Amino acid sequence: MMGAIPEKILTVCREKLLTKKSELLNRIRDNFHDYRSRDRGGDETDQAADVLAEGQFLANQDRLRHQLLEVEIALAKIERGIYGVCEETEEPIEVERLLSIPWTRLSVEGAEIREDISKRHAK
Repeated sequence: MMGAIPEKILTVCREKLLTKKSELLNRIRDNFHDYRSRDRGGDETDQAADVLAEGQFLANQDRLRHQLLEVEIALAKIERGIYGVCEETEEPIEVERLLSIPWTRLSVEGAEIREDISKRHAK
């Protein structure tokens, strides 16, 4: 499968993924540091604000960890030689899509199929 995507494109995607991974790890670390360095305590209003801040922090960290997981999956697929294959259609993902969203698991068609399925189940 690796032969389906030119080596030059794979190299660009790998570099973009490694850059994104580094960026995400830095953001996770910085968010954690910012959260830990906040003043705590005070009156009930301050404590309520702390609870809200903690909820935002946890949601943000969860989102960043999910993005990091997607990047790690894409890097593993490159290493295994199965990068760039749509998980829905099993067809090659468009090169332009890989270059713009290198961690994508779906082609445009595959994304439309998943969206359609999710809309049907949401009703």
